Amino acid sequence: MTGFDLRILRDARHVLVFTGAGVSARSGIPTFRDALGGLWSRYDPASLATADAFRQDPALVWGWYQWRRAQVLAARPNPAHLAIAELARRVPRLTLVTQNVDDLHERAGSQEVIHLHGSLHAPRCFACARAYAGSDAEPARVEEGERIEPPRCLRCNGRIRPGVVWFGEALPERPWREALAAARACDLLLVVGTSGLVMPAAQLPQVARQNGAKVVHVNLDAEPADGATTFTLAGDAAEILPRLLLQMADDQAGP
Repeated sequence: MTGFDLRILRDARHVLVFTGAGVSARSGIPTFRDALGGLWSRYDPASLATADAFRQDPALVWGWYQWRRAQVLAARPNPAHLAIAELARRVPRLTLVTQNVDDLHERAGSQEVIHLHGSLHAPRCFACARAYAGSDAEPARVEEGERIEPPRCLRCNGRIRPGVVWFGEALPERPWREALAAARACDLLLVVGTSGLVMPAAQLPQVARQNGAKVVHVNLDAEPADGATTFTLAGDAAEILPRLLLQMADDQAGP
């Protein structure tokens, strides 16, 4: 916590929290860039996360995403997810934007989460983009490395695809517009579990700073900080965020 004045958080009127894979790693959800183990180890995750891969082998890609989704359903929110949900009750306004495709923020109690990269829990038709809610999209017991034929759209009979943003696809327009609006309006941006250096995500800290907000990075790796508008709290978000809440409570209680 060295160099970070807790009053920046205590006095914030609108906090934007921007989370990445590091938030869910403590829940046992591997980051996308982690090497795949077991029967998936012969695949590069990036090679499975494209529209071309789905066209060429839909059963392979759907099976991998169903396996990932089953992992998420078996996981539980960790103290970082819970702390963010609690922080929303402590500040006048909080907007939560995530790059994660799991639902752990929602299960921790966060409301109206903005998913920049889509969600594993929102499959849609590959042909007509219609949302799909059929029970056959729910993963039952999924074996590692299992190929699974995707369901078919009830409207056009197209194959159902995972509701995530693949490489080569644009971010969904509405979530990205809402994220940029929050970056312009907030007075404090917490970047949690992500470097925030990869475009277009890197725009959010830039936009926030340009509009007068302070930016605080909470990450295992120390990020560049000037101690005036940008700060770094290096460490595990599941430890740092609950500690911030405790310090806020102690500070508000006074002597």
